[in-house]
Amino acid sequence: MSGGWFPDSDCTPSCIPEPNALPSVGLPRRAARVVALASVLAAATVLLPLFPSLGPRLARAVLRASGVVVPMRPAPIAAGSLVVANHSSWIDVVALTALGGPRAPVRMLAKREVGEWPLLGWLAGRTRTLFVDRGSLRTLPSTVAAMAERLRGGESIGVFPEATTWCLPARGRFRRAPFQAAIDADAKVAPVTLWFTFADGSPTTAAAFLGTETFMSSLRRVLRAKGLRLHVIVSEPFPAVGDRRGLAVRAESAVVGEALAGLVTGLRERAAARAEPPAVPAVLVPNARRAFDWNHVPEESVETVDARRRRVLTPQP
Repeated sequence: MSGGWFPDSDCTPSCIPEPNALPSVGLPRRAARVVALASVLAAATVLLPLFPSLGPRLARAVLRASGVVVPMRPAPIAAGSLVVANHSSWIDVVALTALGGPRAPVRMLAKREVGEWPLLGWLAGRTRTLFVDRGSLRTLPSTVAAMAERLRGGESIGVFPEATTWCLPARGRFRRAPFQAAIDADAKVAPVTLWFTFADGSPTTAAAFLGTETFMSSLRRVLRAKGLRLHVIVSEPFPAVGDRRGLAVRAESAVVGEALAGLVTGLRERAAARAEPPAVPAVLVPNARRAFDWNHVPEESVETVDARRRRVLTPQP
């Protein structure tokens, strides 16, 4: 090996609420989800080798079987796009795969260890996932070249440029290397924002997969969660013109802006449901890298937050 690169996140399993603090479904519903998920994976075993175009449909079936509701289904991603998103959960991989169309699949770039995970590792292998060895930096150019070749061939590539998971959306910096593939392939970059709430709009880390937590522990928590919502926003794609640093900054700004707007909307809904004065967060902005207690939200006018979002989305010089 020649060096290694292991991105670090200050988010740990301590960012996740205790099981008894989360709204949960009863044992019968939990068992039904386990059976449904096993059935989908069994069907995928037979169907994916014969009909690879079913990947997006099967990914959506995995979300439904797991009890994860996507309130608004975005339009499929255009073929040959570099799809970049924030990263907090293993569910993110399924969500980006679901954004593909029958003739425009989204293939994932994942760390090599994902191939060893239960369930998802098998699914990744059947959906032509590209794996990157973070323990060997000298393999990175060949990985970028493979991404560019896929993009030129009309496949979209899904990437998490934060390179590790965080408890809140868009807390990690976007790494530059994946954007080189878009430049080399003359592809478009499609920023995608992902965040989780409960049915009342309250943001939650219940679906997060952090630090030393095992995959099965995270899966069990998701299967027992009640009212878990995954919000998916696809921002306007932009051409890969310029240098990779500028592309990374532009994509990160788009994701941060949509995450801020989405979380503000969720908090408004929660306040309306509880007949409370609206309160919105002041933390989800570029360079804000600290933990946040959603039970103690600072008061700030919506106009100020909306103005901040417009500033975040302003193209960088």
